[in-house]
Amino acid sequence: MKFVFDLDGTICFGGKPVSETILSSLENLTEQGHEVIFASARPIRDLLPVLHERFHHYPMIGGNGALVAKNGEIQSSICFSEKTLATLLPLLSTKQISYLIDGDWNYAYTGPATHPILNNLDTQHRAENVALDQLPSIVKILLLDHVEEIQEQLNSLDVVVHKHANEKTLDISPRGIDKWHGLQQLKVSEGEYIAFGNDVNDIAMFQHARHAIMVGENQELAPFASERLSLGEMETLLEDKLTELG
Repeated sequence: MKFVFDLDGTICFGGKPVSETILSSLENLTEQGHEVIFASARPIRDLLPVLHERFHHYPMIGGNGALVAKNGEIQSSICFSEKTLATLLPLLSTKQISYLIDGDWNYAYTGPATHPILNNLDTQHRAENVALDQLPSIVKILLLDHVEEIQEQLNSLDVVVHKHANEKTLDISPRGIDKWHGLQQLKVSEGEYIAFGNDVNDIAMFQHARHAIMVGENQELAPFASERLSLGEMETLLEDKLTELG
């Protein structure tokens, strides 16, 4: 069986690395012959700091499905079309919206130096913050302000939008891109995996899973979950659940 894990809010919290307790549980799965896959909204470069180096060769899905890595190398990436960017980028400029825009590896950031997103952004200085026109391709856009003003206009564009109410941000991906798409790039079939997640960007991944486990509470994700794990004593609950499922 394949086990697919979202990161933030699912197996790591507050931007801190995944705990050794949880990492040991994941290793127990692989020792039993199962496969562990990580699937996150983070680009690949920002998955690495929260996972111990011994996990860096594991299959990874980044950018909500736009990036796929295996054995430490990015295998595929899906970027926005020129047509979509020709409409979207002038809109951001006109409304003076702060953003974090990701290429395959480097990024362009225009937000304040105090924004909480910086706590998770390229913490190991593996990439460069470059001017937007220096990104050869764009795989994900995170809008940091003016969210309510622009959301309706985004609905007419050929994009996927996830709203993170707690963070007051909008996550934008190319049309058809989600974590299930990333899993398909890894040759994972429907019903062939168990999924763990906590947010709306996990819905597609949950829909095609054999079994889906929601961590914490999310009203939009809940209808697609097979069961729920409480955030209280998360490490113990997850360890027990992985032992049971493994």
